[in-house]
Amino acid sequence: MKKRNLLPALFFLLAIFFIASCSSPVTLTSWTNPKNTSQISKVVVMPLFDKLEYTKPFEQSMVAYFATQGLKALGSLDFLNPSVKYPIDEVKRLVDSVGADGVLVFNYKGTDKTQNYIPPTYYGGGWGGGYWGGGYWGGGYYGGGVATGGYWTTTSVVNLKASLYVKQAEGAVWTADVTVTDPNYVDQAANSIAQQVYADWQKNNLLKFQGTSK
Repeated sequence: MKKRNLLPALFFLLAIFFIASCSSPVTLTSWTNPKNTSQISKVVVMPLFDKLEYTKPFEQSMVAYFATQGLKALGSLDFLNPSVKYPIDEVKRLVDSVGADGVLVFNYKGTDKTQNYIPPTYYGGGWGGGYWGGGYWGGGYYGGGVATGGYWTTTSVVNLKASLYVKQAEGAVWTADVTVTDPNYVDQAANSIAQQVYADWQKNNLLKFQGTSK
């Protein structure tokens, strides 16, 4: 009877897990300069984060994904020293020296946190046994059921601003507001962001080649 009580709760929890695992934690809303005709073939990924332990895996994951799509890319840590403050002209010179024609900059814009209360959910009991069962009422009435819920959940939404700069163009030619919901690992979040960025660049004709379509 205990097993029968637990089954509805188990199915409910599995369904919630399946829905959560299939949902995308990243959203991207972009803008492209309508006057821009530039296209890129090699891009530098440059996240301007405060902590190196975030910057490095973020760069590496994005560069790795771009490579799978045929877009040449490298991280800023491949040629910039994170402990040095470079003048902008020096950064441009170094970007030129590695043969990149685009720089994708990420700025952190804060984290929004919201709390939601999940009320208790009760799964009631019923009659034991089969069709009236054997013995004394087939085991009797089991009314304990299973209760779940009655707890608080916190949702964290990380906000980023992405900007693509190219040679001989004033200002960014492409920008995007990016949100990441409840990120667990920096590299996984960066991979999801890279997928959406690349797809958006394809759609807006910002690439010099037609790489792999997703």
